[in-house]
Amino acid sequence: MSGLLGKKIGMTSIFDANGKNVPVTVIEAGPCVVTQIRTIEKDGYEAVQLSFGEKKEKNTPKAMKGHFAKAGTTPKRRVSEFTRFEHRKTFGEVVTVEVFMEGEFVDVVGISKGKGFQGVVKRHGFSGVGDATHGQHDRLRAPGSVGASSYPARVFKGMRMAGRMGGKNVKLINLQIIKIIPEKNLLLVKGAVPGPKNGFLKIERWN
Repeated sequence: MSGLLGKKIGMTSIFDANGKNVPVTVIEAGPCVVTQIRTIEKDGYEAVQLSFGEKKEKNTPKAMKGHFAKAGTTPKRRVSEFTRFEHRKTFGEVVTVEVFMEGEFVDVVGISKGKGFQGVVKRHGFSGVGDATHGQHDRLRAPGSVGASSYPARVFKGMRMAGRMGGKNVKLINLQIIKIIPEKNLLLVKGAVPGPKNGFLKIERWN
């Protein structure tokens, strides 16, 4: 699969060819620099490593400084590998939104918004214990029972309980590219994508 790294700008809506108002996410996709090429002879598999987003040199480890300098580019914030690129890429080449076409479908990977420690009602959609009757003034959002007492005398793995929510890798598949603005490196993708504004994304296309 080929693709690009990008950054979520925000959401808006545009009118399609049929005059229908379509919600879209604006993604700044690229330009990305090819900073490494994996080969079967050397690495055991074929892949192209792309880098995106400017990073201060003082915040870049020395090993990564040399890695980027070898490709003839400045330090980058995000690095990721893509397999099965349609066209063979060369070391140090710049890849732009022109690898995509309007109307095609892509997969978008991002880190979902972190929501901190949440209870079972928000995290899993529980309805709570029930009515606030018979003195249950503090039980409306309680989880209820989590298991039997004497047997099995433990809580089973995977029990849905309170805990940290969000902040995980989320992949949305088959999102349609509604419009491409190449002069600004923008992709307009139908619907929502994971993550906050300015969050980094990986846009993949299956060849």
